[in-house]
Formats: sequence, structure tokens, C-alpha cells
Amino acid sequence: MSTVLDVVGVCLLAALLLIVAFACRRRWLSRDGGTFDASLQLAEKEHGRGWALGLARYVGDDLQWFRVFSLAWWPKLTVNRRQLQGVTTRRPMGNEPLVTYAGHVIVDAELRDRTVHFAMTEEALTGVLAWMESAPPSTQTYL
Repeated sequence: MSTVLDVVGVCLLAALLLIVAFACRRRWLSRDGGTFDASLQLAEKEHGRGWALGLARYVGDDLQWFRVFSLAWWPKLTVNRRQLQGVTTRRPMGNEPLVTYAGHVIVDAELRDRTVHFAMTEEALTGVLAWMESAPPSTQTYL
């Protein structure tokens, strides 16, 4: 009986440590401000498939995206504002409302070599558009 309690105790302790690690990582990523919740479609699949919850932050000319449920300290995706060619938005379709944060719009960001699909609030989208437009004149791209 005591071995079962030991195993349960170790599992609970491991789960608690994992939760604390996620919270510390999120706090560290948000330390300088300029962060917002944003999902990213990691794989080109039908609507509602291939999405991962995440956190995006501005770092100079880069928009960095991190998975929520990861212990990695480096971004999964980095988009430089000079790469952005244009941004379009749409409402979530199919299963997308179930796999993204509530109230988010889908943002299709056209890069030089591909399209990246984010889901974010309209307020965050306003911030991204302002960030894009605030690039130095020699580097601005026009939508």
C-alpha cells in the first residue's frame, strides 16, 4: 500500500513541478512586455487541424512565437517584419474555434517564401499592424 502512495505522491509532485515550470517560463517570456496569446497553424491541413496554442512577443524587428506547452526557451517560429508582404484576416471556420483561443480571428501573414496562419485577438492584430508600419522607412513593406 505504501508503494502505491509513494508512486502517486511522486506523480503529483512531478505534475506540480511541471506546472510551476510552465508558469515560470511564461513569466520569463513576458518579462519585457509586448507579448500576446496567439495560436499558430504548424501544419497545412484542413480548417481546425494542425493548430498549437502559443504566445507571441516582439523583439526588435522580430515577432517570436513560442508554444504554450513546451519547456523550450527559444522560439518555435521567428518572423522578421521585413519578410512580411501582407496580412489578411478571416473568421475561424470548421473546427478552428475549438482549437484556438475564444474570440480570436485568423491572420494569414504572407511572407516572402510562404504563408503563416496565426489566430489572435483583433487588439493584438492592431498591434501587429502598427509594429509592421513602424519599421524604418528603408525597410517598410506596403500592404
